[in-house]
Amino acid sequence: MNRLLLFFGILLIGLSGCIPYQEEEFSEIKIDLADPDFQQIFNFQERGQTDSLIGYFRHKNPHYRYSAALAMGSIQDTAAIDALSFLLQDNIDEVRAAAAFSIGQIGHSKGAPLLIQNFSQEDTLGQFKKSNRAILEAIGKCGDQNTLRFLSTITTYQPQDTALLQGQCWGIYRYAQRNLVIPEGTQRMVDIATNDAYPENVRFIAASYLSNAAGVQLDSFASPISRAFFKEEDYRLRMALAIAMGKTASPTALNVLTNQLKLAQDYRVKANILRALGNFEYQDCRDAVVEALKDAQLPVSQRAAQFFVDFGSSRDATYYWRLAKDTLPWQTQLILYQATQRHLPGLYAQYRGSINSELIRRFRKTTNAYEKAKILDVLAEHGWNYRTIYNEGHASTDPIVRTATMDALQKISELQDFRNFFGLGTRRVERELCSQFQEAIRSGDPGLMTPAAIALRDPTHSYINYLDSLNFLDTALLKLQLPAHIETYNELQLTKAALSGNSSYEAQTPSFNHPINWEVLSNLTIEPQVLIRTTKGVIKLRLLPTIAPGSVANFIELAQDGFYNGINFHRVVPNFVIQSGCSRGDGYGSADHTIRSELTPLHYDQAGLVGMASAGRHTESSQFFITHSPTPTLDGRYTIFARVIDGMPVVHQIEVGDRIEELRIVQ
Repeated sequence: MNRLLLFFGILLIGLSGCIPYQEEEFSEIKIDLADPDFQQIFNFQERGQTDSLIGYFRHKNPHYRYSAALAMGSIQDTAAIDALSFLLQDNIDEVRAAAAFSIGQIGHSKGAPLLIQNFSQEDTLGQFKKSNRAILEAIGKCGDQNTLRFLSTITTYQPQDTALLQGQCWGIYRYAQRNLVIPEGTQRMVDIATNDAYPENVRFIAASYLSNAAGVQLDSFASPISRAFFKEEDYRLRMALAIAMGKTASPTALNVLTNQLKLAQDYRVKANILRALGNFEYQDCRDAVVEALKDAQLPVSQRAAQFFVDFGSSRDATYYWRLAKDTLPWQTQLILYQATQRHLPGLYAQYRGSINSELIRRFRKTTNAYEKAKILDVLAEHGWNYRTIYNEGHASTDPIVRTATMDALQKISELQDFRNFFGLGTRRVERELCSQFQEAIRSGDPGLMTPAAIALRDPTHSYINYLDSLNFLDTALLKLQLPAHIETYNELQLTKAALSGNSSYEAQTPSFNHPINWEVLSNLTIEPQVLIRTTKGVIKLRLLPTIAPGSVANFIELAQDGFYNGINFHRVVPNFVIQSGCSRGDGYGSADHTIRSELTPLHYDQAGLVGMASAGRHTESSQFFITHSPTPTLDGRYTIFARVIDGMPVVHQIEVGDRIEELRIVQ
C-alpha cells in the first residue's frame, strides 16, 4: 500500500445521512451578477449571514452552491464547518474545491479530519482533481504536525500529476506559514524545486517555501539549489532560489550569488540576491554590494544600501557616509545615511554632529515630503535626536511629515537598549516622549494618534507614571470618525486597556456599512478595464467583478467620483508592491466607509495582481496595491480584485510620491 493510501486511507463517509444534490449536466462555474440569486448570495456574504448561505448548500443549481461555499472563506465562521463538509461530497468538482478552500480559511483543527475523509483517493479519471488539490492545500491551514509528516512523505505523485503536486506543495507551504516545518517537508520541497522534470508552476510553489519558510535548514542542499538557480530562466523561480541559496550559507552559493549579481538582468532577482547575501560574512560581500549601489535600477540600489543598514560594520560607518555623498538617488543616499547613523560608534560625537547637521539642512531645503519623512526616520537612528525630530517635524502642516515625526519618535521609544542608551537621562527622556505622545493623541489626527498610542502601551516603559489620568484617551476616541478611523480606534482602545491593567480588549471589526452597488456593476462589460495615468506613464487594469464584486463596485464608485485623481503612490516597497488610494498621502487616509474582505482561492503567484490594502479583515476602503512580483504570503488575506494587463514597466518605475493624474473606467 503506497503512502498516499496510508495518508488518505479512510473511506468516504456521508454526514448526517445526507446525500448532496446530484447535478446531471455541468460544464463550468459561471457567475452572473445580474442574477438576483447571485446578488443575494454576495449580499449574505457581505453581511456575514452564515445561516442564509448554508441554505444554498442544497440548492439544485451548482453555481449557487459554489458561490455560497466560497463565501465562507471570507466570513470564516466555525459554525459552518460541518455544513461545508457536506459539500465536500458534491458531485461537482468546483463546489467541493470551494468548500475545501473555506474550511482551510476557517483554520480550525476540526476541519482537518473532514478534509482527509473526503479526499478522493481513487479519482483515477481526474474528475475531482481541483477539489483534491484544494483539500491538500486546506489541510496545510488546519492540520497538525502528524498530518504534515504524512503530507510531506507522499512521493507517489508523478510530474504529470500537476494538481496533486500543487496541492501537496501548497499544503506544506501553508504549514510553514503557521511556523510548522519538518525536515521531511523541506526535503520534499527541495526535491521538487530543483528538478526541472516537474511543472514550472509546481516548482515555483516549492521554491517559494524554501524562500519564505522560517526555520528551515538548507545547509545540506547548497549544491542542488545552486545548480537549479544557475540554469533556471523563470524570474519567479530565480528570485525564490536566490533567497534559498542564501540560507545554505555555503561558499558555493556565495560564489554563484556574487557572480549573478553582476550578470542577472531582472532587478527583482538582483534585489533578492542582495537580500540573500545577508547570510554570509560581511567582508565577503562588501565590495559586491558597494558596486550594486550604482545600479541604474532604483530597487537594486536601495536594496544594496539596505544591506549596510541591516548587516553593516562600525568600522565602515564613516565609509557609508562618504558613499552617501556620491551621485545616487535620494532614496539610496538616505538609506546610506541610515547605515551610518546605526553603526557609527558612540565615541564619534564630532562625526555625529556633522551628519545630523547635514540631514537637518537637507530636511529644510527639500520640498519632497517623502524625502523629509525619510530624513526623520534616519535621524531616529540616534535616540538623542528626539528633540530635533519633534522640533523640525511637528511644526509641518503636511500630514506626511507630521505622521513621520511621530513614527520616528515611536522608533526611538522602542530602542532595545533604551535605558542603557540614555543612562541617567532615561526618566527625563521618557517624560518628554510621554508628553509628545499625549499631545499627539489629543490632536485628533489619526496619523499622529496611532503610533503614539502604540508607543504609550510599550511594556518596557512606565509611561503610565507620567500620566495624571487616562481621560485624554476617552476624549480622543470621541474625535475619531468611524468606520474610516477603525485602525486608530483599535490602537487607542488597546492602549487604554493596557494602561488600565486590562489586556482583554479584542480589536473591533467595522460593522457592515457599505452595500454592494449592483447598479454600478450592471452597467459593466464582462471584463471592464481601468486606465491609470501616472506621472511615469499609463497602467491598464482588468477588473474581476465576478471574483470580488464588492471591491470592484467600490473601486468604480470612487473612480467615478474622481477620488483617485491627484493622489500619490504613498508606499513603494521595492520588489514587493506599490500602493495608492490614501487621501492624506501618509497611509492613514481613506474613503468615509469600509467594505468587506472578499477572499478567494486565487494566489498572488505573479506580478501585476491588484489587491485591497487593509488593517485587518473587513477594514478595506480606498487603498489598493499592485504587486511587483509573486507574493504568496498574501494569499487568503488580501482581496484580489484586478490584474495589470498593460503597463508593468510603469509599475516597476513608480517611486514613492509619484502621482495618479487620472484614473478612469473604460469599457
